[in-house]
Amino acid sequence: MASSHGSSTAPRPGGGGRDGIYRKERDASSPPRQRPVRSLPDVCPTEPTVAAARGLREGPSVVSEHGRWTVHSSTVNLPAALNDPRLAKRESDFFTKSWGLDFADTEVMPSFYLPNITREDFGPYLQETAQRERIHERCKAICPSKDDVDAVSSVTHNNEKSRAELEQVPKIFMKPEFALEDPATFNAVLPWSHFNSAGGGKSSRDSSRLLQEKLSHYLDVVEVSIARQISLRSEAFFHAMSSQHDLQDRLRGTQGAVAVLRGRTAAMQRVMCRGPLSALRTAVERGNCARLYDKLKLMAAVHQTQPTVQLLLATSEFVGALELIATTKEVLQQELQGIHSFRHLGSQLCELEKLIDKMMVEDFSMYTRSDLNRSLREEPHVLEKERLESLVFGLLRQRKLDFLDIYNEEMIQAAKGIVTQCVVDSVVNIQDIDADVVTKLADQMRLMTFPQWFDLLQSVFHSFLLFLQRVKATLSVIRNVVLEALDSNQKSRLLAEQSTAPAAAAAAGSASPAPHQALPGEAEIAYLTHEGLFISDALSEAQPACGAPQEQSAGVGPNRLQQGSAVGPEVGSSDSASGTTESSSGRDQGFHAAGGAVALSGEDMMPSELELGRVANNIQELLHNASDLSHDRCVKVLMARAKDGSLERLSAAEFVGLSQAVEGFARSTEELCCRRSVSLRGALQSQANRFVHRFHEERKTKLSLLLDNERWKQAEVPVEFQHLVDSIADGRIALPERKPPGKAEERKPGEFLLVDGQKYAVVGTLLLLIRIFLEYCQCINDIPSITTDMLARLADLFKHFNSRSCQLVLGAGALQVVGLKTITTKNLALASRCLQLVVHYIPVIRTHFETKLQPKQYSVLRHFDHITKDYNDHIAEISAKLVAIMDSLFEKVLSKYEVKAPMPSACFRQVCKQVSKMHEAISELLPEQQTQTLFCRINGSFKMHLKRQLARLGVVNDGGPQHGLVMVDVAFYTENLLSLRTLESMDLTMADIWEHKR
Repeated sequence: MASSHGSSTAPRPGGGGRDGIYRKERDASSPPRQRPVRSLPDVCPTEPTVAAARGLREGPSVVSEHGRWTVHSSTVNLPAALNDPRLAKRESDFFTKSWGLDFADTEVMPSFYLPNITREDFGPYLQETAQRERIHERCKAICPSKDDVDAVSSVTHNNEKSRAELEQVPKIFMKPEFALEDPATFNAVLPWSHFNSAGGGKSSRDSSRLLQEKLSHYLDVVEVSIARQISLRSEAFFHAMSSQHDLQDRLRGTQGAVAVLRGRTAAMQRVMCRGPLSALRTAVERGNCARLYDKLKLMAAVHQTQPTVQLLLATSEFVGALELIATTKEVLQQELQGIHSFRHLGSQLCELEKLIDKMMVEDFSMYTRSDLNRSLREEPHVLEKERLESLVFGLLRQRKLDFLDIYNEEMIQAAKGIVTQCVVDSVVNIQDIDADVVTKLADQMRLMTFPQWFDLLQSVFHSFLLFLQRVKATLSVIRNVVLEALDSNQKSRLLAEQSTAPAAAAAAGSASPAPHQALPGEAEIAYLTHEGLFISDALSEAQPACGAPQEQSAGVGPNRLQQGSAVGPEVGSSDSASGTTESSSGRDQGFHAAGGAVALSGEDMMPSELELGRVANNIQELLHNASDLSHDRCVKVLMARAKDGSLERLSAAEFVGLSQAVEGFARSTEELCCRRSVSLRGALQSQANRFVHRFHEERKTKLSLLLDNERWKQAEVPVEFQHLVDSIADGRIALPERKPPGKAEERKPGEFLLVDGQKYAVVGTLLLLIRIFLEYCQCINDIPSITTDMLARLADLFKHFNSRSCQLVLGAGALQVVGLKTITTKNLALASRCLQLVVHYIPVIRTHFETKLQPKQYSVLRHFDHITKDYNDHIAEISAKLVAIMDSLFEKVLSKYEVKAPMPSACFRQVCKQVSKMHEAISELLPEQQTQTLFCRINGSFKMHLKRQLARLGVVNDGGPQHGLVMVDVAFYTENLLSLRTLESMDLTMADIWEHKR
């Protein structure tokens, strides 16, 4: 194949040459011509690898020496014999061809002298050599083989030889920039100076011939190297040439097929496609014209946006203006993007939107100020409800969620104004206060009398209740707007989810349409893509072709803007909130009709559900703040009055009235705002603590004065105190209402106080103590918050009465304080009876206080247990004192007793006399059972002293004369004792006065 496309490079015999290189014969007569030295391309730029070196060694080479015989030295080798082209067909069997048809493979008979060797016979040997074989294999894998070493050494030797030959050639011939046109290069190759200096003649010719042979030698060396490289790559070169010719043949066939296909395609385009494409192009042009017309109308509508917004703002229709701005911005971004004439309109609309934001904030502030500062005498309805709803909706739409802070600030100022106005209105009606002289409100309030100040406080309470009702009504409207926006967001989200699911299902179903079911508009889309038009326009035209109404396809934006601009002149008679809702729903329908690919700008601007929920919570917190603010301003009024301590000097009735008014206001605000504010109650509690302290100190001082002046004589019981006790018995632990003087019952005072059927002889101080502790109970009925403090003060009062009465009676303090001559048994009995009455009422008082306490406060009731114990101990001490008085008398009188006539003896007569006096003193004061118990103890003391005296005298129970005399005295004593009232049934066994005989 190579011979057919170019001259052969095989050597031809007959030509002279060196080193086995044959050259073309040259005419000897012709002068020698100098061939230009040309740089040859490098056919082997890299060093040969090991595999290439092995191929270099084993393959035929016309350059290498033939000192060693190889298979290539044979005249006819095996491949040449097998591929003989002269044969009609190739012989399948070489041996049959060479040695005849009789040649055949014959089976060699096995020898009878050789045993049948199997693998088992080599088993022991393999076991012995297995370890060494593995070691040998590892070493073999690590160490290279001898053939590889020989091949590498042979290649290295040939390369070194070739490199040594090439090094004979000067380096100047190897340079890439070698060019004989360069004078320096030419002079270096052909040294003419050498020829000129030789002097011409024979020496000159010899020099030229030597130079020519030298250059020829260089050429031969280079050609030998080139031939060696070509021989190394001859197989690849011939393969590449054959592949190239095959590729050219195939390209010619392909070129013909393409020419035929192009001809057929041109015919099909001319016959079948030119007409339909022309019709389709016409339809597209018509659609483009229609869209251009719609765009122009849309641009005209957008151009009217700013005048329409100005008209809406002139009528305070902020929501409509914002809706129109949002729609215009949406159209600019989606449908009019890139129009040069509208390049500044977007920024202008943003600035206009910011201006509307400021206008809405200022308008809301003005509305809030006018609403909160108008007269409270008007009905608490919402002022301009539609305006408020429009403002709130606009602020929400613009995410101005801090408008509640503005309302809070205005509310604080309005609350201050309410107090000021109430004080001014009250001072005007009071002639004693000159507002020009006393300018401060606090000073004016302190100059008022309590009834005047109390009327002022009630006026403030009433004004704040009206204020809270107005605030609640306004916040309810704001809350309703927020909840409507939240409900609209939730509905929009649900609709979006419902519309997204069918769209996804339809997209999944139409992802792989059948080849024969081409989508409408696909051909148009492909054509428009080829022509470089808008694909989105083709899509919007293709979708209505599937069955959607033509009105919902293109021009949604223009219709919206035309509607928005048309609203402008009639905006004064339209409701902004409803208009906004209708516009939003219109946008929803329009975008859903267009495929739902674009989100609504209005919905994007509205706060999220989480933010709207926070706003709703802030509205409730704002109502709570209004309640707290009202209480705080009322605290200012209360503390201004209490600064000089005037509230501490109130009477119980006045303070109770104040407490009831405050509690009523607190309950009303709690019901109105669902908030339990504590500031006013806390201030009242602080004043109540001071009032309780003063209340307690006054009554304690009064009780101390009465005790210090008490002569401890039985007092008459007025009818009103008996009624007081009777009301306690009926369960009414409170002071009864005072009856008018004309209706008072004319009854004489009683000697005793009847309590649950028992008579109590009391002193005047105890009657006052009963009224005092009823006053304490009445206070906790009116002011339950002071129950614990009042309980501690009442316990202190009881303790004071107990300790002071003990000092005055048992301690005989009344002798110095009042000037009593002595503390009689009657005084002691009367004190004991008074203490018993207090002990009787302590459980009743405890039960009453327990009803006013919380379960966690029951621990303070232990004070009553301590008081009861102290009182019982005091009563026992008085009884012991009475017994001690008689005991000392018995000891004194019976120590002089002598057993002799006359009988009864003087000692016994004196004893009976003192016993009768004592009985006469206490029998009317103490109850019968207590009197018997006391005289039993006295009788025991008498028997003890009599027994001791009889033992001293040596009188025994022997029936003698002295025994008889003693028995007469004892009989006299018992008769006198049994003759006393309430002692008739006493057990007066006197046998234990005698010493037992041992």
